[in-house]
Amino acid sequence: MAATDVSMAGTAAPKRGLFGSLFFQVVAALVLGILIGVLAPETAQSLKFFSDAFLRLIAMVVAPIVFCVVVHGIASAGDLRKVGRVGVKSLVYFEGMTTIALAFGLVLALVFGPGHGMDIDVAKLDAKQLASFADNAHKLQGGGFGGFILNIIPPTAFDAFARNDVLQVLFFAVIFGVSLALVGEPGKPVVDLIESIAKVLFKAMGLIVRVAPLGVLGAIGFTVGKY
Repeated sequence: MAATDVSMAGTAAPKRGLFGSLFFQVVAALVLGILIGVLAPETAQSLKFFSDAFLRLIAMVVAPIVFCVVVHGIASAGDLRKVGRVGVKSLVYFEGMTTIALAFGLVLALVFGPGHGMDIDVAKLDAKQLASFADNAHKLQGGGFGGFILNIIPPTAFDAFARNDVLQVLFFAVIFGVSLALVGEPGKPVVDLIESIAKVLFKAMGLIVRVAPLGVLGAIGFTVGKY
């Protein structure tokens, strides 16, 4: 027993100090971004590359992770009735928490008025970005319930992944997972493969999250330096 304890102690992961903490690194990057934005605005604006790169890295793995997790969860459950009950509860929870989050955000916006007092020249804002926001808002207004359902169904599975449309990927994942569950034993190798891919993707996400301080540095530095 003593030898086993010594062996386990020898293989234990070393404890990280304060500087090795991701939270500390993010806070330090936040403070550093503010300082650079105040002292060297031009340099700070050039750091936006880091935030854009970090967001792209996150978006790169989100859709595949959603697909693998949903497919594996449904295919491994076995009882599709249980999956249906869990799905309904998850949908109710998701909609409820989303509504609460939206209400909370509106209250905070009304109370604190973020953006007031910022040094922004409206004439110098990017008209293309404003047009994209207006176009997205226009899409939300038309089509009705039928249009909403059609927008969930991807033209092809590859198109949903190519455009990184998580809702369409989720829809395809549900169909694929249910089909695997119905196939049964012949589909088990596919389920095992998807589980292995999910583990690799989560490891990749862990690596990407480690560069979050650079993303924070770029975003805060650009915001403070420009505005």
